[in-house]
Amino acid sequence: MSGSSRWASNPRPAIRSYGSGREGPGDDQSLESDSTPVDGPVLIEMLRTLDYAAALAAVALVFLLVNASNMPDGLESFLVQRVSLKNLLVAGVLLFWWRKTFFLFGLYDPAGLTSQSAESRRLIAACGFGSLPLLALPIVSNTEWFHEWYVIAVWVIASTGTITARWLLRLGVASSVARGERRRVIIVGSGPRAVRLHDELCGERAAMCELVGFVDTSTGLAGGIVSQRLLGSIDELESILIREAVDEVLVALPIKSCYADIQRTIAVCERAGVQATYLADMFKCSVAKPTYERSRNTPVVAMKVVVDDRRLIIKRVIDIAGALTGLVVFAPLMIVIAAGIKLTSPGPVIYTQVRHGLRRRRFRMYKFRTMVANAETLQSDLEHRNEATGHVFKIRNDPRVTRLGRLLRVSSLDELPQFVNVLKGDMSLVGPRPLPLRDVAHFDEAWLLRRFSVRPGITCLWQISGRNNVGFDDWMALDLRYIDEWSLGLDARILAKTIPAVVSGRGAN
Repeated sequence: MSGSSRWASNPRPAIRSYGSGREGPGDDQSLESDSTPVDGPVLIEMLRTLDYAAALAAVALVFLLVNASNMPDGLESFLVQRVSLKNLLVAGVLLFWWRKTFFLFGLYDPAGLTSQSAESRRLIAACGFGSLPLLALPIVSNTEWFHEWYVIAVWVIASTGTITARWLLRLGVASSVARGERRRVIIVGSGPRAVRLHDELCGERAAMCELVGFVDTSTGLAGGIVSQRLLGSIDELESILIREAVDEVLVALPIKSCYADIQRTIAVCERAGVQATYLADMFKCSVAKPTYERSRNTPVVAMKVVVDDRRLIIKRVIDIAGALTGLVVFAPLMIVIAAGIKLTSPGPVIYTQVRHGLRRRRFRMYKFRTMVANAETLQSDLEHRNEATGHVFKIRNDPRVTRLGRLLRVSSLDELPQFVNVLKGDMSLVGPRPLPLRDVAHFDEAWLLRRFSVRPGITCLWQISGRNNVGFDDWMALDLRYIDEWSLGLDARILAKTIPAVVSGRGAN
């Protein structure tokens, strides 16, 4: 049964698992980037979170300074007095008003912010307007200490905080752009709208986007700049997405005459896990979630193939905290493992291999070396012994694995250095296992690429379900099930079950 037909007939496959590929051939090619650029909607969610944090921090700081002299037992006494249901409701009203005010001043509309100075002026005005509900404090609570000047203090602190936070956030995004981490996009169409999108991408948005090329309904009709950058027809779009790492497909076809072509394009993008964006009414879809955006000069509807909201920010915070904790807790054990590897076999302690991560961006994954030093050159001689089905390479009793390496694999301790990958943003604590270039090069169907629409992880459902004891199709079904049903709660359950699964060693080899 082919993978594509299997997925089309059964969009919710049963949960199974499969282990990740182990050490194998490396790749001397340069990496495309260490991570992908921040999406527009994700950036907006990050800005909202920063703005809320600045508002609460400003109010808390002013209250703390005002009440400093009335805290005989220190800060603890202050917190006990102030944390009440009434004050929580006041904070909720403030945040609601704050959000509406920032929307009113257009601070979440990138197309309306022409410069940083214009944004700063709007921030100052929005913070002043957003601070006005504080004037009602004497009415809703006993605040004998209250003075109108405290509202001005909140305004000044909040303005300074939001301007600084947004500047630091954009500085981080700019550093990503400087490293070449631009969104790779394909334009579908050859008419005036397609040319207009091309001019926009290659003009004011050139620093953030890289145009891979055009795809049209027929390769013989294209002309001008489209013919110079033409990748193929819509019939070839699936093979193009398999061949190229693409973040977004921009559909610029006329609606009435090309409805079927647009629908077919969206279906291909869904199958490949690539976001499709179009300038039209909404179309039928089975996986993607339509979202109205105004992140460009032209309003568009983006077909989201994965969750794209502030929960991703929470997930990233958990990743950073978890990785730092893991490195600290396991530091003594990692030193012992490193010494053991060095004493028992020649070669480096840390093994690095280029793997495919989010949206097929390449990154170097770290792990403790569990094979002989020349394992990569030996794999070509072992291909005929491959026991795995599908596109992966696996030998149950791989002769390249060292004695200590076998113990590290069964216990999954060889993957401890991947906490560094999590800190770098290449990986997450939970997500589909990253695949070697050798395995992905054998992918010949677009539906297999949807697993790359989320960040790869150290552990996932395969880790707690038996790892290497199932076949390729079940492994892919597992990854797609995780993507479609992702939540912070699911990540928590997977993390809670990982240690028992690792201790049991079931399916590890």
